[in-house]
Amino acid sequence: MGDRKGAPLQIEIRQRYIVKVYNVTQQQWLAERTEIAENFWTRLRGLIGHAPLRPGEAMLIRPCKGVHCWFMGFPLDIIFVDNNWRVVSVEHDMRPWAVGRPIKAAAFVIEMASGEAQRTQTMVGDQLQARAT
Repeated sequence: MGDRKGAPLQIEIRQRYIVKVYNVTQQQWLAERTEIAENFWTRLRGLIGHAPLRPGEAMLIRPCKGVHCWFMGFPLDIIFVDNNWRVVSVEHDMRPWAVGRPIKAAAFVIEMASGEAQRTQTMVGDQLQARAT
């Protein structure tokens, strides 16, 4: 991995993982198509350059305790989740170029289209669960 002078740098980029996220507390789907960003490159890019999310679509970024919307073209709802998949904070309608406050208790975030947290009635204390697609 770059030991020899002039050798190409090898970067491992994992395949995209897609899961469904179910809100056990509210007994409904939070997102039926959730892309997971868990390596340096997918976390760095996040939703930058992505088309606006549709209802039922989301991105899970882990690890993550705080988010920004720099270079974003659309607002987001941000669900902060702990290691036990319990919602610890909800940020509604985070606008492009905004910087959110870090949430110490969060292990990861789920980014969704603005209005989705309210539509799914997702709130602090809700228990979430990932399910295979």
